[in-house]
Amino acid sequence: MFKLGIDLGGTKIEGVVLDDNNRQLLRERLATEQEGGYRHILANLQTLYDLMVSEIAGRPHTLGIGTPGAISPRSGLLRNSNTLCLNDQPLKNDLETLLGRKIAMENDANCFAMAEAKGGAGIDHDLVFGVIMGTGCGGGIIYRGNVLAGPHAIAGEWGHTSIDPNGPACWCGRRGCIERFISGGGLQERYFEQFAEHKSAEAILADFRSGQERAVAFVQAFWMNFGRAMANLINVLDPDVVVLGGGLSNIVELYKAGVAEVEKRIFCDYFATPIVKNQLGDSAGVLGAAFIGC
Repeated sequence: MFKLGIDLGGTKIEGVVLDDNNRQLLRERLATEQEGGYRHILANLQTLYDLMVSEIAGRPHTLGIGTPGAISPRSGLLRNSNTLCLNDQPLKNDLETLLGRKIAMENDANCFAMAEAKGGAGIDHDLVFGVIMGTGCGGGIIYRGNVLAGPHAIAGEWGHTSIDPNGPACWCGRRGCIERFISGGGLQERYFEQFAEHKSAEAILADFRSGQERAVAFVQAFWMNFGRAMANLINVLDPDVVVLGGGLSNIVELYKAGVAEVEKRIFCDYFATPIVKNQLGDSAGVLGAAFIGC
């Protein structure tokens, strides 16, 4: 059976069609155009879906959709989306009505983790924790090929656990969330907070590599915060592998200096958890959506 996946992002909506052997038959993108509002996004999703169905001449298929945010099991409404017009909307129900079929829907971090577990850096591992360290921080848990979402649909929401109750305020309403320390956006905020200067994460790393004193101290604090956050996760979940995604996963030093800080903090007399870079890059979200389809 064909697998169709759609990755709904803030700026683009991407679709993929896979055959029985997971070969890509079609890859297509449309602009999200969130300024047009909720109904306009629904119409764009339908346009993309119709295009994908026409590619396979309407033959039987599954459909999965990855979204920013997650569907509340209690209300059925989308929550915690950075595409604000989607929040508090019955996205899954409305799409099923519009498309005339059942769909599977998971947040984008779960789709990333699923893709890496099925065909990337987490393949052949039973328990995979996928981490996105981009503008924000997200996470997803895959166990033996299935998403673990939990009764609140928040399993894997690593970025919104606190490592400093007196730390910076987070958009979620709490303080000291991991996201505020080790995401790309969080790094820029902390740098401005300390030095009253706006710098991108890339520029901060460039200063660090050139030996600039304040950048060295700042990035060393980043390694420490990464170590603390990841050790807490490993102490609770003890995954077979941790796969890092998002822009900060490209920091090569993270896999040595950052991992060394994890090793210092786990509750064990040895450290054997592989912490590895993703293999699928920008493809992970849409492929994961196809893999979770129903």
